Amino acid sequence: MDQAVTLTVADGVGHIQLNRPEAANTIDMDLARALGEAAVAAGDDEAVRAVLLSGAGKRFCGGGDIASFAESDDPGADLLALADAADGAVLALEALDKPVVTAVHGAVAGGGLGIMLAGDVVVAAEGTKFVFAYPAIGLTPDCGTSTALPLTMGRQRALAFALRDQPLSAQEAREQGLVAEVVADPLARARKLAAAWARGSSAAYGQTRRLLRAGADRPRTQSGRDEADTLGRRAGTPEAQALFAKFLGR
Repeated sequence: MDQAVTLTVADGVGHIQLNRPEAANTIDMDLARALGEAAVAAGDDEAVRAVLLSGAGKRFCGGGDIASFAESDDPGADLLALADAADGAVLALEALDKPVVTAVHGAVAGGGLGIMLAGDVVVAAEGTKFVFAYPAIGLTPDCGTSTALPLTMGRQRALAFALRDQPLSAQEAREQGLVAEVVADPLARARKLAAAWARGSSAAYGQTRRLLRAGADRPRTQSGRDEADTLGRRAGTPEAQALFAKFLGR
């Protein structure tokens, strides 16, 4: 049986790939648990300096695997357990102290949006469709989507996307801030970005992602204190000292 999520490491890049292509990489319990485990493993591996997140097959992620709970004797309990596991995986991705780039293609729907936005930069293929999806099956958001979408797109655009429940094209997603780039080959572009981060100061990139992601949830005085503390810690590291010397020697 194939792994629901794979993690491969090469040249400082940890590549996490959703691996249920026959099911559009929809989220079942196996995928949710495996994704969380892969995120933790990438975080613990000192050889991983940047993370690339992608999906195998024709689509990045089709959201929750409806078939896995639709015929359940207790769909509410089963869906609650799945949502908790999937949210744990997204939180593990968000907690990484290393930069993350997400490459998406085909379709991104439902909980797939939350997984996608756990990355710091999203690169989309031309022709990708972004679908909120939840109202169409009488459900509500999970995987942190209700937080990530307003922070990424702005509240009005997020509400319009969610409540109209109409797909966004890749270009519309870029214009509305949902993705950073639209390219012909998102995986190649994402690999290039991750490789560049891996060659640079991974720790500085990782701390920067932490500061920017936490900014909206903290008072301004707290964010300033956190920035100053982080800056002070980084300045004393051998890596920063070497980069200082390199910069001053130009």
